[in-house]
Amino acid sequence: MSVLADRRGRAKQRRAGMSLRPAATLTLLCLLAALAATALVALTVGAAGIPMARLPAALGLLADSVANPQLARDQLVVWSIRIPRIAAAAMVGGLLAVSGAIMQGLFRNPLADPALVGVSSGGAFAAAAAIVFTDSHLGESLRFLQHQLLPIAAFAGSLITTIVLYGIASRGGRTSIAIFLLAGLAIAAIANAGIGLLVFVADDRQLRDITFWLLGSLSGATWSKLTALAPVLAVALTACLSIARGLDVLVLGEAEAFHSGVDVERLKRISIVLVSAMTGVAVSVCGVVGFVGIVVPHLLRLVIGPAHRLLLPASALLGAILLVGADTVARTIVAPAEMPIGILTAAIGAPFFLAMLLRQRSLVSL
Repeated sequence: MSVLADRRGRAKQRRAGMSLRPAATLTLLCLLAALAATALVALTVGAAGIPMARLPAALGLLADSVANPQLARDQLVVWSIRIPRIAAAAMVGGLLAVSGAIMQGLFRNPLADPALVGVSSGGAFAAAAAIVFTDSHLGESLRFLQHQLLPIAAFAGSLITTIVLYGIASRGGRTSIAIFLLAGLAIAAIANAGIGLLVFVADDRQLRDITFWLLGSLSGATWSKLTALAPVLAVALTACLSIARGLDVLVLGEAEAFHSGVDVERLKRISIVLVSAMTGVAVSVCGVVGFVGIVVPHLLRLVIGPAHRLLLPASALLGAILLVGADTVARTIVAPAEMPIGILTAAIGAPFFLAMLLRQRSLVSL
């Protein structure tokens, strides 16, 4: 009787907890409002501050009846620097957060992160190699294309890493998630060793460029990069909605998911390709930015629950809010200089990660 009463009590607590969770529409609307507010603040602050009173004229929403010599400068800063950078931060944050949510659902572990599969390290190694090569005697003829080659090299490195990992983990039409994870850790170690070698042979200028890239920065955000980010984000979010139910059922285990009608192997393939593509594109734009994929999905699970139909779009919005806010702080805290954004995300994410480990210590054997 006591066992039955205890089970009934736990079920009642779960139902009470679910009833306290906000509705899906309300959650998304609140996150959208928070993102808009964060972007509005980001537009006004920085090394070249734009007061809120001058912002409508700078955006072209109001005609300035009084001759204002600062209007041209404000419009240049807003349209050529601030808006592309804010949009890039929002898209990259959304991509990294959704990648983390998919990884955690696929591995059935809230501590999983896109960096675990080695995709970020592969892209970072390729970018570091491009920096050293284009600044050497052999690549002198391509030096003027360094800024264009960096994102291409980073994406190519991420793509090659994904192809190698998928080849190692797949056999007979089946993909082993455990082998995929372990191979990703090994390839990440190899890539980090390669980065260390490049750092060793690099001169002072190359070393500064490599360090700034590895720490993450959105200073190179442009409208052309946004045109590459936007389609990937749109396709990824659309595809994520198609795998949401499968990720929900996969929590029960692969056998249970298969007997529930989920094509587990197809779900694995789609998830791996999505995570690799989203992480690779994000790395190609801003370098390596850590902990967004861990912090955002786990925090949202505590608030809105584990259902991926809501968790995935909510992760995209909260990831965008986090990275826009972090980038705003990064370019204002030491203005007119700029702090690498990876330092801020690590400073926020690492303590949160430790708190998660302490919370999960009864479930994880260390």
